[in-house]
Amino acid sequence: MNPLRTYTVVPSIPSQLARLNELAYNLWWSWSHEAVDLFSRLDPELWEQSNFNPIKLLGSIKQETLFERINDDGFLSQMKRVLEQFDTYMSRKTWFDKNFADCLDKKIAYFSMEFGITDCLPIYSGGLGILAGDHLKSASDLGLPLIGVGLLYQLGYFHQRLNNDGYQLEDYRTNDFYNMPIKLQRTADGKPLVIVVHYPARKVYAQVWIAQIGRVPLVLLDTNIPQNAQQDQDICDKLYGGDQEELRIKQEVMLGIGGMYALEALGIHPTVYHMNEGHAAFLTLEHIRKYMQTGLSCEESIEVARAGNVFTTHTPVPAGIDKFPSDVLLKYLKSYCEELGVPFEQFRSWGLEKPWDTSDTFSMAVLALRLSSYSNGVSKLHGEVSQKMWTNVYPDIPIPEIPIKHITNGVHIDTWLSRDIAGLFDRYLGTRWRENPADPEIWKRIDTIPDGELWRTHERRRERLIAYARMRLKSQLEKRGEPFREIEFASSALNPETLTIGFARRFATYKRGGLLFKDIERLVRILSNKEHPVQIIYAGKAHPKDEPGKDVIREIIHKIRDERLHDKIIFLEDYDFSLARYLVRGVDIWLNTPLRPREASGTSGMKAAINGVLNLSILDGWWDEAYQQGNGWAIGQKEVYESEELQNKVESDATYDLLEKEIVPLFYDRKRDFIPHGWIAMMKQNLKQLCPAFNTHRMVGDYAKNYYVPMMHHKLVLSENNFSRGKTLAKWKQNIKQHWDKVKVEAVKTNGKDQLAVHSELNISADIYLDSIRPDDVSVEILYGLIDKNQKLVEWEILHLAHQSEQKKGHHTFAGNIPCRTSGLHGFQLRILPKHPDTASSFETGKIYWAQGI
Repeated sequence: MNPLRTYTVVPSIPSQLARLNELAYNLWWSWSHEAVDLFSRLDPELWEQSNFNPIKLLGSIKQETLFERINDDGFLSQMKRVLEQFDTYMSRKTWFDKNFADCLDKKIAYFSMEFGITDCLPIYSGGLGILAGDHLKSASDLGLPLIGVGLLYQLGYFHQRLNNDGYQLEDYRTNDFYNMPIKLQRTADGKPLVIVVHYPARKVYAQVWIAQIGRVPLVLLDTNIPQNAQQDQDICDKLYGGDQEELRIKQEVMLGIGGMYALEALGIHPTVYHMNEGHAAFLTLEHIRKYMQTGLSCEESIEVARAGNVFTTHTPVPAGIDKFPSDVLLKYLKSYCEELGVPFEQFRSWGLEKPWDTSDTFSMAVLALRLSSYSNGVSKLHGEVSQKMWTNVYPDIPIPEIPIKHITNGVHIDTWLSRDIAGLFDRYLGTRWRENPADPEIWKRIDTIPDGELWRTHERRRERLIAYARMRLKSQLEKRGEPFREIEFASSALNPETLTIGFARRFATYKRGGLLFKDIERLVRILSNKEHPVQIIYAGKAHPKDEPGKDVIREIIHKIRDERLHDKIIFLEDYDFSLARYLVRGVDIWLNTPLRPREASGTSGMKAAINGVLNLSILDGWWDEAYQQGNGWAIGQKEVYESEELQNKVESDATYDLLEKEIVPLFYDRKRDFIPHGWIAMMKQNLKQLCPAFNTHRMVGDYAKNYYVPMMHHKLVLSENNFSRGKTLAKWKQNIKQHWDKVKVEAVKTNGKDQLAVHSELNISADIYLDSIRPDDVSVEILYGLIDKNQKLVEWEILHLAHQSEQKKGHHTFAGNIPCRTSGLHGFQLRILPKHPDTASSFETGKIYWAQGI
């Protein structure tokens, strides 16, 4: 029945413990081991039952328990310590304060479809969301003036369970927002803060919640409210709720446009907007519209807005990009086209790889690329893959120069590092590694940790993992209704002293979860060696609509029922935050077997690495740049195969070889004091090399230095004096667009020599017609270098020719000298690019002239 009236019941906490409620609502506690211990100490059993949720814990705990804690001096002392740490954290001077004090009043809005912060805020599905959560945590640690923006899902992502045949089933559970560490925002009169987004023929309402992540607020939109019809309440129902185009575009309109409205309603006016994947790309339209409301034209607004947009792509394959057909796009964005004064076909062209190809489908990633001043992939290799992937968006530009760079992902060390390893670091490295983990000098002290102490600490982590795995396995077998014998087996599954391999990730087919099973007989021999046994823990979900991915899980379940593997391999259901922490902290080897180059990054391997776990991986994503001899193992050497079947065979054999000949013998080589010193040496090398490079403090610092701060300054320049430079830039681009077709190279002259000596120079002059374009508005460039066997210019350098004179109106001469540094067959090419100090890239206009037949 419908309620007559609603009201909220809040925990009743004694005054002496009142600040526990404040602490519970700031998710800083989730990456403080001592704060987590504090809440657990209130009632350990209830803490676990609440899914590690302090709000639910405080609302469910018995009052007599709370009063007992008032008289518990040990508890009060710990609470005092934690609150002092929290207060110091929230008030201390940060890295951003010290380095960019002039930018403290400017805000960065970070939009993402999902955020993985901790267990009790289940609004994430996997790597993208966990990365977004780690981004916010490091932004808080470093003091960036950043705000997260996302959606608050009533059901979130699914919980996984497998039936007796190993087929994945999805179970959705309702999130109770009023018992989660989030706060409903209210207006001055106490009513919930609600924003309104226009959808076809109706308005959709969303109320605004905030989760506080240390210093960083995370703004979340919730459409599951009575003002909306049921279909609109369901917009924020499931995360990635199937492949329905209409549901997906509704969610992305709410995220991008609704998120902008929410910031406005909260009085937050960001300077920089960061799109974490293309889901939020519609924010670019609202960004443009906001500037049009100040009196700027659409073209002028685009220039000012673009200066504040940055786009990060995580997708290495075109199939992973959200695309919408014309009819769906027209239905949901027609009103925006009208407000922007842009014909629909022109707007649609912004999201087409080939704007002239009307049969193409509108891409959210292309929209983000076109309307951002900076774009990046999430590893060095992924940046290169993205450049090749988007050549149609940047025609005529050499692939290495396509303006998509890379900032390699990282992980938030305090979240993913085990408490035991953190204690070791504190003792032997000091405590600076927490505040400045990107400093490689700090990590050199890893060598001072005694081998025995490091090994015993790691062994404790493996023992805890095995105990936890047994508990989870027993629970899932009970729920599945397995025979009593199977359930009893779970209580003694695996061996806490055996070399343990972890494989846990989304079960997309390209990740090749079943690669180890290509040769069952060989796998059995490796795992069943009585002197040197090996065991494997699998975990991970397939997307609800990914039937081939589900088949991979099913095949694994069937194969591990082989009596020879039954006690050597387990599959743990419902891969989540808690299981991930145990796995990355407790296994010995982290296995990753994607088809290169389809893994954009692979942050799970980083989480394992910071705990001293060694990676065994294809050279893809982050491991392509992280791997060095002695810090783990590489499967293959970046080979390219025409046949995927052959590739699977070669790389599975390579994996078996590494296990048999290197990994297993090294793990069990304990001739002295029963400690594997060779293995520990690799653990230390791994920690020294990977901890400073692959953490989100380094990553967020890179975003700040390379993107956020330059964009803040650039946006200010374009906005000064009533946007005078923004208007000038728009006018300049219009002039370039109107006259570029008339630009041509009339002649290229050299000093006439066919052979030149090393250390001499080739003199070049070029006669160029620019029509009414000024010579200062172009860059005339010579690309020079060696000629390969295919008569192609390779590994070129760029020489900028200087303007010499104007022969007659519009006719100019540019000149320069090519240095001859090495012998061989050399060549050059000439091109002309538009040039303006207020563009982020010379390729921003999309105009380029290549000399031909001169």
